[in-house]
Amino acid sequence: MLDVQGLAARRGDAELFAELDFALEPGQVLFIRGPNGSGKTTLLRILAGATQAVAGHVRWRGQAVRPFAPLMRANVLFIGHAPALKDELTTEENLASLTSLHGAAAQPSALLEALEIWSLARQRALPARALSQGQRRRTSLARLQLVSRPLWLLDEPVTALDDAGAATLGGALAVHLVHGGSAVIATHQDLPLSAGVSRSLRLE
Repeated sequence: MLDVQGLAARRGDAELFAELDFALEPGQVLFIRGPNGSGKTTLLRILAGATQAVAGHVRWRGQAVRPFAPLMRANVLFIGHAPALKDELTTEENLASLTSLHGAAAQPSALLEALEIWSLARQRALPARALSQGQRRRTSLARLQLVSRPLWLLDEPVTALDDAGAATLGGALAVHLVHGGSAVIATHQDLPLSAGVSRSLRLE
């Protein structure tokens, strides 16, 4: 499904990583670990086709991944480290807006179901400025229930989540893997997982 060969990246004059090789099949998740500044976010952006690698190749289902090509936009759900909410919009409006960025339009009933899964139904009409950091993170992640893409790229998704939120994320990931999806997740924290095959890759 996803094949990475000889990948290298730099930030300015500093080498982040080089000669990176891995493959990811349906039902598998790869956890990317490493200290801040080791290139975890850069790697995710390369996989998403949003950043050019210095060297190496990324292929998705046999096709080369080119920066900003529609191939990965149609197949990837990329959720960055920042929740990216608009403070003046409600929780429900933010979720609808985030979902629309991926070309998906969620019905009100689907939005409410996603908010309930992420324990946000009581906050649905609150402006985002009134939400805690954990609730902001849940709002960002709730689009996992609404956007269907075979490859998830998640950047530090557990940040600010309590145990219940981490369990909800783990459950969503398990369902995704059982249905043949795959994921690459940059994280400093362990994530509960009840299904799928998990592997780890450490960047130094």
